[in-house]
Amino acid sequence: MRRLFPRGVEVPADVLARAGLGRSDKVLAGCCSDDGTWLLGTRDALHIVASESPPLVEPVETRILWERVASADWSREDDRLQVAEVVDFGRPRVVHVFSLDEPGTLLPFLRERVSASVVLQRRVVVRGRQGLTVIARRPPSGAGQISWSCELDPGLAADDPEVRAMADAGLRAAAEELGQA
Repeated sequence: MRRLFPRGVEVPADVLARAGLGRSDKVLAGCCSDDGTWLLGTRDALHIVASESPPLVEPVETRILWERVASADWSREDDRLQVAEVVDFGRPRVVHVFSLDEPGTLLPFLRERVSASVVLQRRVVVRGRQGLTVIARRPPSGAGQISWSCELDPGLAADDPEVRAMADAGLRAAAEELGQA
């Protein structure tokens, strides 16, 4: 069975089977990248279903909950979609890059789901104009625990004691604001 999206995008049955979707998961938006990787958006997550073409380097399916997606950026100049994951403080950012002719309905859907997961964002200045952003996220459904992250401006290091202290203070203040402290 194929799932038809607006603009004539069809998801082949084998891709749906490999996506490992649960009974309640419905694909609401999707597209296929130039290398055959499918990007499927459900209510709760982005599913990345790799092409079956050998050699298979990555797992067949990657599921990223919306509250774990930091950003989704489309570049018309080089037809690339970049999806960045939320990572623990001080860890390198994980970014998935896909070449697409056109993201279709997936891009606005990605952005809506990511925006819906953000509960609070607060800017914390560390020095001069440099700083960090404290972000509270939860599943877009509103159910579930709030998770916290800090995004550092370029040039700041997570192991800098001043940066660490400002991040801790920013997290405490934001948690108090949400009644989480």
